[in-house]
Amino acid sequence: MQLGIRGDKSGRIQASRAWIDGAFHPADIVFEHGVVTAIESPAAFVRGAAIVPDDAVLLPGLVDSHVHVNEPGRTEWEGFRSATLAAAAGGVTTIVDMPLNSVPPTTTPEALTVKRAAAKPAAYVDVGFWGGAVPGNLGRLGPLHAAGVYGFKCFLSPSGVDEFGHLDRSQLAAAMEEIAALGSRLIVHAEDPALLHEHAALGRGYAAFLASRPPASEASAIDAVIAEARRTGARAHILHLSDARSLPAIRAAKADGIALTVETCPHYLTIAAEEIPDGAAEFKCCPPIREASNRDLLWSGVVDGTIDAIVSDHSPSTVDLKRSGDGDFGLAWGGIAGLQVGLSAVWTEARSRGIPFETILPLYTTGPAAVAGLDDVGVLEVGAPAHFTAFGLDDPFEIRAEELLHKNPITAYDRRLLTGRVRRTWLHGRSIYDVTEGGAGAAPQFRGRPRGRLLSAAVHTVA
Repeated sequence: MQLGIRGDKSGRIQASRAWIDGAFHPADIVFEHGVVTAIESPAAFVRGAAIVPDDAVLLPGLVDSHVHVNEPGRTEWEGFRSATLAAAAGGVTTIVDMPLNSVPPTTTPEALTVKRAAAKPAAYVDVGFWGGAVPGNLGRLGPLHAAGVYGFKCFLSPSGVDEFGHLDRSQLAAAMEEIAALGSRLIVHAEDPALLHEHAALGRGYAAFLASRPPASEASAIDAVIAEARRTGARAHILHLSDARSLPAIRAAKADGIALTVETCPHYLTIAAEEIPDGAAEFKCCPPIREASNRDLLWSGVVDGTIDAIVSDHSPSTVDLKRSGDGDFGLAWGGIAGLQVGLSAVWTEARSRGIPFETILPLYTTGPAAVAGLDDVGVLEVGAPAHFTAFGLDDPFEIRAEELLHKNPITAYDRRLLTGRVRRTWLHGRSIYDVTEGGAGAAPQFRGRPRGRLLSAAVHTVA
């Protein structure tokens, strides 16, 4: 790849395959002051342009609407600098941060101010923020909405941290009513605590952990969310769907015109319970990774369009917390670290199934953007931010946890062989990440200081 932008905010990128209007086209992308100003037919080489070689594709910057950054308060788990570096290396130029695992959690305008202050000097990509709906702030969500969160996250089962309580069914109903009145959205960790069997999760056996969080728990909670969305007219979103047997209910709700969206995650699409060794707590997440037959059905939801987005649910912790109890699934912290590798992992699996790259790409771009209500990212079009990703569809590489940019070197993807890799990422027209400079085998390069902007649903950008 020829380099010519040198960090400027204005320039041109030439590609034989650029993702525009849902298809790949040859195009010259012109941008000024960090915004796309023209998309032109291919011309002869323009001096100073960045050239995407024919064995790669030019994509809009990816969007991940489900990232746990954990700063401030648990920055040893992850922080804005390490998380956004990992995002850039994964081609992600916009993330939306989850409200829990940080201290304080983002459940008040004051806590949002603290979170923004932590992010502003450290973010290498653009960052928006979800608020939290917890028992203690119901009836008072308006100020947080006005402060610019993109919606409200709730749990219907215990979250794992004491400072972020879960909602019971009556509180879910109240939250949906309030959020409908605000014109916002509720995003839901959907597991029914009455159907969880957490006492059975103790021990190193993955089968016992899986049995402790049965599909019925997800199905019951999802049915409750659908019922309240139908009653109130509120927009609702199902987080990290692992139970494919809930897809028919979701399809039916959408067909009825309910404002419902749903996401799944790379680990549910690429890993199966049968592959997980006992004691391998790096695979622990809630809801859990289920059997291969369930994974196949999830893929059917991707292909038929029922699933709206594929997002990382990047939920890291320290190695010590993941290894608590020497691989005891009842004691280990739950969460998958995978922000940097999601597109590559899912493309590798899709390719093995004969599913075109074009099928999964919207679920990494316009899909998660729509989930969060971000209307100008995840697209290559005039007026959009000049966020780009060059992706080598056939590039092979091996994931090594110790080489990833996440803060802690532990991930369920360790030593997996993948095909397809981000070669370069631009943010607002600046090249911020590059694995092409210096030739094959050279270390990835990051350029410049953190320049990510803080996004707000109220005023769109604040810094």
